[in-house]
Amino acid sequence: MKTFLFLTLLLGSFAFRPAPVVYRVEASASKLTWTGHAELGSWAPSGTVQLRGGQVEYAGNTLRNGRFEIDMRTIAHTNAELQTHLRGADFFAVEQFPTAVFILRELAAGQAVGQLTVRGITRPLRFPATLTRTGHRLRVQGTAAVDRTQFGVQFNSSSFFQNLGDRAIGNQFELAFDVVAAVPEGNAP
Repeated sequence: MKTFLFLTLLLGSFAFRPAPVVYRVEASASKLTWTGHAELGSWAPSGTVQLRGGQVEYAGNTLRNGRFEIDMRTIAHTNAELQTHLRGADFFAVEQFPTAVFILRELAAGQAVGQLTVRGITRPLRFPATLTRTGHRLRVQGTAAVDRTQFGVQFNSSSFFQNLGDRAIGNQFELAFDVVAAVPEGNAP
């Protein structure tokens, strides 16, 4: 009898969970900024890259089942030569791999957990992020540290090449994000 009562209560608690609401990314209102680092010295170039789109489910103060597409062809820097180099085969090979994708498994307790795919290589990624909900809009902000060498980007990495001196580039770069998503009109809860 106790087992039956426990199962009834457990199943009943699932029945009262709020249904997830799908939010669509507003690419034009969102911003992604990258920052790389020289291995020696303080040189830290930064620029932007644009979201192509995405969506995420929101239920009970938790985000999950998200998909965010990054248009790698938009990677930008004020130095045209560096911008071209970043888009080329030494770095992100945007002609062959025009889209990077982050699949969000869950954002809860200030931690985002998911998988990032860059250059056709998928790796797990966890980073701190904040979620703010205002009306029918969500804003997710934070910074993810990404090891470029895990995605086949080895150019001037001292982990793979010796005697680079001041030409060595750090393996990690940061991707700061401010992503805005909204419930499509007519679908608001």
